[in-house]
Amino acid sequence: MSPKFLDYPDHVTALVKAALDAADPARLVTNCLQRHGRSLTIGGAEIDLADGRLFIVSVGKASVPMTLAAVEVLGDLVYRGVCVSKAYEGNWDEEIAAHNRQPAAFPLYLGNHPVSGPESVRATTAVTNMLAETEENDLVICLISGGASALLTQPRISLAAWQALNRALLASGCPIDEFNVVRRQLDEVKGGGLARLAAPAPAISLILSDVVGNPLPAIGSGPTVLTDESPAEALAVLLQYSLEERVAAAVWQEIIAALGKEQGDAAVPPRNLIIGDVRTAAIAVAAEARLLGFTTQILTTHLEGEAREAGRFAAAIAQDMRPGHCVILGGETTVTLRGDGVGGRNLETALSAAIALDGRPRTVLFSLATDGDDGPTGAAGAVVTGETAHYGRTHHLNPRACLDNNDSYTFFRELDTAVNQPSHLIITGPTGTNVNDLICVLTYER
Repeated sequence: MSPKFLDYPDHVTALVKAALDAADPARLVTNCLQRHGRSLTIGGAEIDLADGRLFIVSVGKASVPMTLAAVEVLGDLVYRGVCVSKAYEGNWDEEIAAHNRQPAAFPLYLGNHPVSGPESVRATTAVTNMLAETEENDLVICLISGGASALLTQPRISLAAWQALNRALLASGCPIDEFNVVRRQLDEVKGGGLARLAAPAPAISLILSDVVGNPLPAIGSGPTVLTDESPAEALAVLLQYSLEERVAAAVWQEIIAALGKEQGDAAVPPRNLIIGDVRTAAIAVAAEARLLGFTTQILTTHLEGEAREAGRFAAAIAQDMRPGHCVILGGETTVTLRGDGVGGRNLETALSAAIALDGRPRTVLFSLATDGDDGPTGAAGAVVTGETAHYGRTHHLNPRACLDNNDSYTFFRELDTAVNQPSHLIITGPTGTNVNDLICVLTYER
């Protein structure tokens, strides 16, 4: 039996749940980590600890669930650890003690995000101090997730100079790839720095990717990814964007001095394993859609570009879809601010799609941020149909004007208040994971 349009709210709920369950950090860690006495299987590889010790460094938005899952599996093999998170509302001491670990041997630090600050430096110092104990027979497991770049930082220049440099690079129009070349050369823990600190012990990273395409040096700025970049390349970027004119002379002198210092290599090449990404979530959505009766296709997991363009693109795909089909797109878009409204990239994608789908019957699209936080809105995204734009106009809401003012959240919030229809806003709360965004298009029999 073909899926019915009247059931689309239940279908969207099921598909969102499938995506978030598949991207659950604890589940992903448990799936690739097993213990057999003093031996470990990590991503299919056997490792014998023998008489060595096990250290854990966990950093990112998903660090808490990743840590607790790892400790659940590894138990008393864990010698020491440090967990660095963006935020945590529970009682860490109780949580870690429930896994037979002493809080003093496995503290939790809350760093600064999205811009590094004193708390991030303090947390990274704790990591550095712990790794100073490692010996050749030890093993360091690193659990990396989105947000690690800001949460884990030990600049080779003063924090004030580091912040000034970051602000100047952002204002210069420097692309993120080139930005990261500079950051990896001027931060002790980026660009393989964490692996160097772990030496002489080897490091293995389990990585939950929040970067489209999973380029390892870009995820958290590659703390366990050795690169062949040089200080000269970083200096070339700085000169290209006239940073010597954008920062104070004293800051520039700090930067030049830091780039002139040699960096060591890790004694043991690190292993980096992607344990989950947007494709993980997309595959789960596709499987659930098939169970619901849809013919399903994952079109891409590399979607980037302007959010409103992505919305129009997804709506154009819908125009060519036969009834009873589901198309999934994964990636992460951006928003160029033109107005002073409130919204996020997924809300803007959905509103743009609603305008393009105006009047098309029995078509549904939702756009979802898997971390549950689409900008400063409290929403994870939105679901629209071919009737959404019409409903807005009948309740004195202008979808085009809201889109032009980057005010997608206001449009959906007001529409949900005014219209006796299924909610447009998707509210999940913080999900504890982050594997980019998903767009899903559903078509139904006419």
